[in-house]
Amino acid sequence: MSTPLHPAFTRRRLLTWMGGALVTTTTACSMNPLASPALVAAFAPTGKLRASINLGNPILARKNASTGEAEGVSVDLARALAAELGVGIELKVFDAAAKSVVAVTSGEADIGFFAIDPKRGEGVRFSAAYVQIEGAYLVRNASPLTDNAQVDRAATTVMVGKGSAYDLYLSRELKAATILRAPTSPAVVDAFLAEKADVAAGVKQQLEADAARLGGLRLLPGRFMVIEQAMGVQANRGDDAQQFLRGFVERMKASGFVAQALARHKIQGAIVAPAA
Repeated sequence: MSTPLHPAFTRRRLLTWMGGALVTTTTACSMNPLASPALVAAFAPTGKLRASINLGNPILARKNASTGEAEGVSVDLARALAAELGVGIELKVFDAAAKSVVAVTSGEADIGFFAIDPKRGEGVRFSAAYVQIEGAYLVRNASPLTDNAQVDRAATTVMVGKGSAYDLYLSRELKAATILRAPTSPAVVDAFLAEKADVAAGVKQQLEADAARLGGLRLLPGRFMVIEQAMGVQANRGDDAQQFLRGFVERMKASGFVAQALARHKIQGAIVAPAA
């Protein structure tokens, strides 16, 4: 089933592969653009909004099993922003957060959807969060670990997705445990098992699904962090672009758009972030 459109525009779609990423090109016709020409040019210098979509976090986006197209709350937000700007949209779809970040910082994409983190802030300017997601730890049933506080010990190995929010956070916070890195967040549990790591860290929802799929695994109670997922624009696009993006996200939260998108895509494990 296709993603519902913002009422202000219609679209035509073309799927292609470019640079290892699945690209969806959409031609949009907005009847009511809300932004000035200068602001539109700051966001979409090519004439269309190029949105970097990360499939590494299933709460934000995933492939539709029938069409192969990306769908999810981040896709819905990207389309709604393009409608407000009165431009077409191009989805650049990646399998890992780190690749999605590079697409924005390098100028390959104009906006993206990322966990707020100071390291990423070097090249990206963030809105306030639109959703909050819990990060959790997973272990084998036979593991002696029973609490999150027990993880940061010498000789404990923790598997995370390379370049993910969990990688960035745990690289700062863990002082004694050793961090191992899987290529992407969805590959964390398989790598955790293959490399005989002690702990897997990631999106709570993803870990719960992997535990159900594989058996013999359990999550430690609670969470080790709350991730604030925000929209981001390339840092050199200017203060006006950042402020417009902040206002857009606040409108999407206040109007119920984000909550409705989470419900429509049947997302559990995430809540709408509070107003900034």
